[in-house]
Amino acid sequence: MSNNITDNLMRKKSESTSLSEETRAALMISSTANLANALLKRGFRNTLMLGINPLSPGQPKMIGPAFTLRFIPSREDIDTMDSYCRDDNKHRGVMEICPKGSVLVIDAFGNTRASSMGDMMALRLKMRGVEGVVTDGGFRDIPAFLKIGLPAFQQRSAAPATPLSMHPLEWDVPIGCAGVSIYPGDIIVGDGDGVVVIPAYLVDEVAQEAAEAEKYEEFVAWHLERGRSLIGLFPANVSSREEYNRWVKEGRPELEFYYA
Repeated sequence: MSNNITDNLMRKKSESTSLSEETRAALMISSTANLANALLKRGFRNTLMLGINPLSPGQPKMIGPAFTLRFIPSREDIDTMDSYCRDDNKHRGVMEICPKGSVLVIDAFGNTRASSMGDMMALRLKMRGVEGVVTDGGFRDIPAFLKIGLPAFQQRSAAPATPLSMHPLEWDVPIGCAGVSIYPGDIIVGDGDGVVVIPAYLVDEVAQEAAEAEKYEEFVAWHLERGRSLIGLFPANVSSREEYNRWVKEGRPELEFYYA
């Protein structure tokens, strides 16, 4: 019974992993904070990967469906540098099958005693059109990694070789990463604040709501810069929402002219 439940959930969550241009544009202007707020309104309380940070504050925004890799602790008779060089090694293999446009999400069970991946793997993902990579462990070769320009998120850097403490077990399966459950095809969004996980079947409505929240915040910021109080403005109340809606109805004219 439990297997059927899991299978049904995976199918539901991966029903649509292709993003429309409209949804992608909405995600591009939406912060992970506002996306998490929209999910919270729908009952999803655990969607932000806490403790996961961008490799570089200036890196591009990361958006794409999740493709997963799961590590378990290594064992000395199995995980050696020789076995790591085998063609059937799943860590190396995932770099060849992670789909273009997706985000590789690595379940390292919070382990930073060995690297989740390094610069050569990052370069391969970049050249294959992968959108980015996330781990609750850490990366190595950071100076070279940064030059590649692949958006990346980690707990903290980890230089030791992967086989020292991690074994790549399987890919494209449900995983946990930084305390968040991730099913293949869930939409991953990463920005300067961190990473949020959105069930694929909710992404269109969540993206539009979060984008609208960003536009309302532009409206709020304009007023705050001119001395208006937060009270009655943010969060919105009935009056400020009517004021904002009137502005939207009139085609969002430039605020400096609209309120001159």
